[in-house]
Amino acid sequence: MQVTQVRKLTQHRVIVIGAGYAGAIAAGRLARRLRNEDVTITLVNPEPDFVERVRMHQLAVGQELRPRPFSEMFAGTGVRLRVARVTAVDATGRTVTIEGETGAGNRTGNGTGTGTGPTGNTTEQLPYDTLVYALGSSWNTHDIPGTAEHAHDIAGRPGALRLRERLTALGTGQPVVVVGGGLTGLEAATEIAEARPDLDVSLVARTALGDWLSPKGRRHLRKVCARLGITVHEHTTVTAVGHDHVTTTPSPNGLARATTGPATIPAAVTVWTTGFAVHPIARATALKVDATGRIEVDGTMRSVSHPDVYAIGDAALVTGPGDKPLRMSCASGIPTAWQAADSIASRLTGTKPTTVPLRYFNQCISLGRKDGLIQYVTADDQARPAALTGRTAALYKELVCKGAAWGVANPTLGRPTRRRAVVQEPAPLPHATTANAG
Repeated sequence: MQVTQVRKLTQHRVIVIGAGYAGAIAAGRLARRLRNEDVTITLVNPEPDFVERVRMHQLAVGQELRPRPFSEMFAGTGVRLRVARVTAVDATGRTVTIEGETGAGNRTGNGTGTGTGPTGNTTEQLPYDTLVYALGSSWNTHDIPGTAEHAHDIAGRPGALRLRERLTALGTGQPVVVVGGGLTGLEAATEIAEARPDLDVSLVARTALGDWLSPKGRRHLRKVCARLGITVHEHTTVTAVGHDHVTTTPSPNGLARATTGPATIPAAVTVWTTGFAVHPIARATALKVDATGRIEVDGTMRSVSHPDVYAIGDAALVTGPGDKPLRMSCASGIPTAWQAADSIASRLTGTKPTTVPLRYFNQCISLGRKDGLIQYVTADDQARPAALTGRTAALYKELVCKGAAWGVANPTLGRPTRRRAVVQEPAPLPHATTANAG
């Protein structure tokens, strides 16, 4: 006869680390699916406010963004915010190590503070039963010499504010070089050129400008760059960054080559936008990760090596249509947050989790405040012939940005939900063991 031991009923401890789009949505959605008396949901983030990462290029040129404090966003939900920095994750011992300031915004969604005593840095270990890993990504220097010392990033608010200060100090005619011809680079270059027409703005792209776009999209992009006076260096790779210039060389297999060797481009300010790198903490754990450090997950966003860990957003290696990994983006991260939250809620309430296929519909690019480009794409993110351009596209992109922020505060998209009771699970027998894959 098989004998099981039943755990004494305690609150299930859910910790969400990282409160970008994915982490904040996952925490809020779980809070609306599970009863407060059954679970504790703790959200760990170094800042007390939600940051609209898709607007960092706007912040960098001096535009003011609406404050979105988590204390208001999670009011009445029971989500507890810990304003702290995650320094380690022990996936085997099921703890998260945080470092933060006592008394500095550690609150619950009901608005009650928990920090006491004098302000100072503290280190604490938080035990969890379920971990949602949403630490996201930061800029990727690709180890190019001088980049970390001399270039600016807009991957987060601190970097955008530093760039803002630097741009404000520039005089008329000073050169600004944006390195990277992807979505972030295009938005940064056009935003700076529109806000500061007195500056000499250049964009450096390793390939042809907008080579992944449809013919209509590429034509419009060139038209906008010409109108804004942006000098485009195509098929060009930056090999070093100095305090007042970047060193370049023709990209391998480039079709257009103005030079055959290294060249320099003056740069009073260099903005680096050549992709993102995931937070290094995951690689330092026993979690199974890929070569880039992204956590490998199944269709429910559950770690393939540690079933009590879910990874979402940029931190997760999620397979989309055509067995292609989803790109790091808000468009990818938000659906993974929905999926993870619903999967966790299903598991804890004893219902069968469902998976929803993840796919793309369009790429939204702002080209300053008055212009934009909406490139319609296939499910696996390949450009379709159709594209929306101009002021209508700018309005479309603005609605998308506002909708994403609204979705963080309304993680069930305004639909009514019923908080369900957590079902007790039988504890493993004393002799049972669980194998953790590295």
